[in-house]
Amino acid sequence: MKNRLRVLRAEHEWSQADLAGQLKVSRQTVNAIETGKYDPSLPLAFAIARLFEQPIEAIFEPGDDNPAG
Repeated sequence: MKNRLRVLRAEHEWSQADLAGQLKVSRQTVNAIETGKYDPSLPLAFAIARLFEQPIEAIFEPGDDNPAG
């Protein structure tokens, strides 16, 4: 799954640790989502979308590895 998390985080001048703290996850989780190694759970995706005040589909989009995409 592709995402704009790194870009949005940079726009807010937040470190991975800053974002992780706001989402109540580890910094490693934020890193894994940003690098595409981990797809967030639906509740976490909603929390990210709420935090950045954007719809989920503005942040996340299916990657080439998703047969439904």
